[in-house]
Amino acid sequence: MVGFTCPNRDGKVGVGGCIYCSERGSGELINSVVGGITKQVKHYFTTYRAERANKFIAYFQNFTNTYDTVENLKQKYDAALVDERIIGLEIGTRPDCITEEIAKLLKTYTNKYYVCVELGLQTSSNEIGKIINRGYTSEDFTKAVQILNKYGIEVVAHIMVGLPGETKKDIENTVNFINVHKIQGIKIHSTYVVENTKLAQMYKKGEYIPLDLDDYIETLIDIMVNLRPDLIIYRISGDAPKDILVAPYWNKHKMWILHGFEKRFRERDLWQGKFYKNKI
Repeated sequence: MVGFTCPNRDGKVGVGGCIYCSERGSGELINSVVGGITKQVKHYFTTYRAERANKFIAYFQNFTNTYDTVENLKQKYDAALVDERIIGLEIGTRPDCITEEIAKLLKTYTNKYYVCVELGLQTSSNEIGKIINRGYTSEDFTKAVQILNKYGIEVVAHIMVGLPGETKKDIENTVNFINVHKIQGIKIHSTYVVENTKLAQMYKKGEYIPLDLDDYIETLIDIMVNLRPDLIIYRISGDAPKDILVAPYWNKHKMWILHGFEKRFRERDLWQGKFYKNKI
C-alpha cells in the first residue's frame, strides 16, 4: 500500500472507480504494513515468504501506480528497490496514465532491473467500458502500448470475463484486439462481486448475474485456443477475498477452475493458439 489513487476516483475522469473495484483498488489480498514503502519492503524480508525464493519483483499493484508526478513516482519506485534480492519492477496502471515522460522514467530502470507494466484493458468494447465505468477507451490502451513499446518496456494486459452485458462476440473481439498488440503477456480474470461496490448493488437488484463455473471454463477455453501462442499466460482467474466475496461462490475454489480447465483442455487435445490466425 503506497498511497496511490485513481483518476476514476478523484474526479479527474470519474468518481467511484470501476463498478467491480473495492475501496482498496483490487488490492484486498495485500497485507498492509504501517509506514513507508521501504519499511514495507524490509518487513517483507523478515517474513517466512521471503524464504521461498532468492529473487523478487517489487510489485506496485492496487490503484493506478503511474498516477503522480514523475518526481514522486521515482521516489516511490526507488523506495521499493532497497534489497539486492529485488531484480524487477512491476507496475500496475491504467492506459490513460501512461505518458512519454513516465515511459522514459521506467526506461532508466531497465539497465539494472526487469521492468514490466500491467495495463488494465478488461474489454475491447468501449460500450461495456462505459457500463463498468472504466473511464478510458480501448484507443487509450493502444496508445499506451505504443509508448511502452517505443521504450522497450514489457506489457502485460488484464482482461475480464463475465462483465455486465458482455457477449461471446465481445470476448472474441477482445482476444483479437489483444492479438494485434505488441505485448508479452496476459492476465485473465473472472468477474466476481465483492461488498461495497456498484456491481454488488447491481447483483442484489438482479441487474447482474455472474457466469457459472462451467460457462467460465468454456469461455477460458475459447480464449486460450484463439490467443497468440507466444503470449505468456500469467493467470486464468482472479483471487477473490473470501471475507467480502458476494458471488459467485465457486470463485472461492481456485482449484476447481484450474483442474476443470486443464481436464477439458487435455481431453479435447487443445493448446494455446490452436485456432489463432495471424492478423497482424
